[in-house]
Amino acid sequence: MRHTLPLAPQFYVTAPQPCPYLEGRMERKLFTALQGEHAAALNNTLSHQGFRRSQNVLYRPSCSDCSACLSARINVAKFSSSRSQKRIIKRNSHLVRRATSPWATEDQYDLFRTYLDSRHADGGMADMDVFEFAAMIEETPIRSRVVEYTDHDSHDLIGVSLTDILDDGVSMVYSFYTPDVPRQSLGTYLILDHIEIAREAGLPYVYLGYWVPGSTKMGYKRNFSGLEVYSDGHWQDIGEPERFDSKRHPLLTDPIAEQVANLSLPDIRAPKG
Repeated sequence: MRHTLPLAPQFYVTAPQPCPYLEGRMERKLFTALQGEHAAALNNTLSHQGFRRSQNVLYRPSCSDCSACLSARINVAKFSSSRSQKRIIKRNSHLVRRATSPWATEDQYDLFRTYLDSRHADGGMADMDVFEFAAMIEETPIRSRVVEYTDHDSHDLIGVSLTDILDDGVSMVYSFYTPDVPRQSLGTYLILDHIEIAREAGLPYVYLGYWVPGSTKMGYKRNFSGLEVYSDGHWQDIGEPERFDSKRHPLLTDPIAEQVANLSLPDIRAPKG
């Protein structure tokens, strides 16, 4: 007889540390290891519940006095590019997309350093060396791709996205690009092109990470039509972004044990006995 059993990973909580998005807040994450033969199933199931991947770890914000961070994704069928987004696509028509296996290169790291030094010099990744960068790119137990964007004429590397392939979409784990051409709006373009990648693959969603109302760093995500956020235990249209407040639900975060107990986990098949 075959039995269907839930996969039962162990969950942990990080120590509180200053929030990178909202000044004066402390962040804490609920996380679990992503490894073994069922890694893809676990990644898919928890991604559907607002988790994100970082190397071989899945995590979700679990702050004790704030729940502002909302996992965000674009519903491809509901997306329609705005006039400004159409102009961005046109301005970047000279870029060539190439998807490769998750393997780090010197060109990628050089671009990564240029991007960090210009945009996030005081961020958590500011001191990342080439070995840590290689680990970020290469340590993945699931189906991942490095999507490179190069200039058609010069062949210079212009942008990179580390992208996971989920059962219902593509997840942009981390993206970086040359900061020298702000008029090209490369960050927006990479998302627009991933919407096209999802369409080409017949996948319904593009997962963007977290949208944080009140954070200027994350404000750009609200500019995409078809945006959905994971809130109150389910995905919902963002509607009017103003209805989400950075101070939403203070002191009402469920206890960790209750959060874990309410998670849906993938089923695994036990061998015949």
